[in-house]
Amino acid sequence: MKLVVQKLEIPEGANLIFGQAHFIKTVEDLYEILIGSVPGIKFGLAFSEASGDCLIRSVGNDPELEAAAVQNAREVAAGHTFTILMRQGFPINVLNAIKNCSEVCSIFCATANPLEVILAQSEQGRGVLGVIDGFSPKGVEEEKDRVWRKDLLRKFGYKL
Repeated sequence: MKLVVQKLEIPEGANLIFGQAHFIKTVEDLYEILIGSVPGIKFGLAFSEASGDCLIRSVGNDPELEAAAVQNAREVAAGHTFTILMRQGFPINVLNAIKNCSEVCSIFCATANPLEVILAQSEQGRGVLGVIDGFSPKGVEEEKDRVWRKDLLRKFGYKL
């Protein structure tokens, strides 16, 4: 077995959700969840089959995000994984619905940060061991940092 670190690309202004599911129907069900959750959301979705033709299945309403999701799926090359890239909405708006999708097994991360996927490569294929989401902490927040955090949440409309 060989370990592989694969960087995923996140287009400017987009967020990424990376997870694992188990059935070809995943593409349609996640599409319905995304399109029905946030008015005006823009997204691309790619799902890697793990049996049969082993194709990357994709859908979206934004060609750039769909193409980027497919490219990330090609780079990861692990069966039953999916990548969602989205704009005009945040993962917090869709994560619970995605987690409740009957095909979804797990969510590895939801982020706009630089992202690396840690993969195990065997003769059979690749599997996801985990992710590195962003960077390591550089300190502990102080009062000015708390004020910034609270202001940001209000700017996004998540707090009054």
